[in-house]
Amino acid sequence: MKKIKYNLLLVAGVFALVMSSCTDDLDVKSDDPLVFLSDEFFEQPDAYRQGLAGVYGNLSLTGTTGAGSSNIQGIDAGTSQYGRCLWYLENLSTDEVIWSYENDPGTREIQRNIWTASNPIFRGMFGRGMFQVALVNEYLRQTTADKLASRGVTNQAQISEINDFRNEVRVLRALAYYHLMDLFGKAAYNDENSALGVAGPEYNRQQLFDYIESELNGVIPSLKAPRTNEYGRVDQAVARMILAKMYLNAQVYIGQDRYADCVTQCNQIIAGGYTLNPTYLNNFKADNHTSSEMIFTLQSDGIATQNYGPTTVMVNGQVGSIEQNGVSLGVGSGGWGGALRLRKQFVQKFEGADFTNDTRKTIISGVRDVEISDIANRDQGYILAKFSNRTSAGIAGPNSTFVDTDFPLFRLADVYLMYAECAARGAAGATMSQAVTYVNSLRERANSGSTAANISANELTLDFILDERARELHWEGHRRQDLIRFGKYTGGSYNWAWKGNGSNGIAISANLALYPIPTASLAANPNLTQNPGY
Repeated sequence: MKKIKYNLLLVAGVFALVMSSCTDDLDVKSDDPLVFLSDEFFEQPDAYRQGLAGVYGNLSLTGTTGAGSSNIQGIDAGTSQYGRCLWYLENLSTDEVIWSYENDPGTREIQRNIWTASNPIFRGMFGRGMFQVALVNEYLRQTTADKLASRGVTNQAQISEINDFRNEVRVLRALAYYHLMDLFGKAAYNDENSALGVAGPEYNRQQLFDYIESELNGVIPSLKAPRTNEYGRVDQAVARMILAKMYLNAQVYIGQDRYADCVTQCNQIIAGGYTLNPTYLNNFKADNHTSSEMIFTLQSDGIATQNYGPTTVMVNGQVGSIEQNGVSLGVGSGGWGGALRLRKQFVQKFEGADFTNDTRKTIISGVRDVEISDIANRDQGYILAKFSNRTSAGIAGPNSTFVDTDFPLFRLADVYLMYAECAARGAAGATMSQAVTYVNSLRERANSGSTAANISANELTLDFILDERARELHWEGHRRQDLIRFGKYTGGSYNWAWKGNGSNGIAISANLALYPIPTASLAANPNLTQNPGY
């Protein structure tokens, strides 16, 4: 397998196609000095594939002139990178991690759960998600049968390939709406048939859920079978993964029990030929694109696609201020000087004899105190060494800042744990015996093949599953969603260090289960309304 490469120039062209039609609604500006017209762009050799790469590229890149540029107006590049914003909102706001530099705009409020609608990270995530929708819509407008005919595209093989591209970008649009639904509960709706330059109507969670479900079920039969497409591109399993995550969280999203539907999707994905990587940590290294476990990733390349995305943040941020362990992770020895540390409640998930030899436990304690009484003190709190810019053979990536490690948005281990959760919740079609088999396969992998930490059916409780998801999937963009689904995020039944701005954690209000619609997005689209409590 090899990664699909995003060339900055071709992505610039695709970005520019969208700017004139959607900037008011999306709060996006063009920083591209070149002028591209749609027909001129599509006269270029291989333009349709280049356009496809541009749509995918929005998941990794932030602008058209390198890692420091952003086409989301008014915020810096890192604050508008799709995966980084997602990681901040799904992980930094939970019990898993804390960011040392609270002068970085938006981070203090998120990790202390005291945010407002003016937080720039919300603006980055909402804007980046809506920009993805706009890119897809424009690509679909430019690839209709009539458009192709008008440009003299008559080769049936080429037309068939372009139709494959169209199906893929529809899934990418659904993915963006899924994240907006999960994080904000609403979004402006636009598709390729929407009038240009007109602000889209607001869709609530039910409307977004129904739309995404219908769109994915409609496109799945036309997508490539699992593991038959180029690495990093959409196939049936990616679409099914979005559906599975939606059905798993449907009680939160739309007040309906859809666990049985989640099981159906999990079974389909598992049957797609994915297998667990025998070595857990190989899923988080610079050559993790070769892992048989990956279903979909946000790609990173230290040379071709430099960006301040989640894996660059995590690898550099993992380097301890005391330990200076960056070289072992394939970056500079000092990394980012102790930017990321672990909250005590996450560390406790690995306490006990079952986890003595667990390879998922990459926690470094050293001479540190597990308590973080002063967030600015980078010597407090344990650190992690899960993600690395070295390959499975130990070779460092070519750049010591921007990493080669892809962000594992969806992987097989999550599917196993989703199935197990559905079984524990009594979902039709799931058996406890199969659920235990799936969970124990993860624990055996984590213990180098040993069955010493295996569990029985009686031990497969919902509380166990929530903790096991943290042990298996920490820092992978799931924790906030999981805590909400289990009723542990808002309120005070489960507190963690600095939750609600209390050093030992305090209860937070129920409205914080949804992030606010960014102030700038409300100003840009009068159809949008604010979430309750903000």
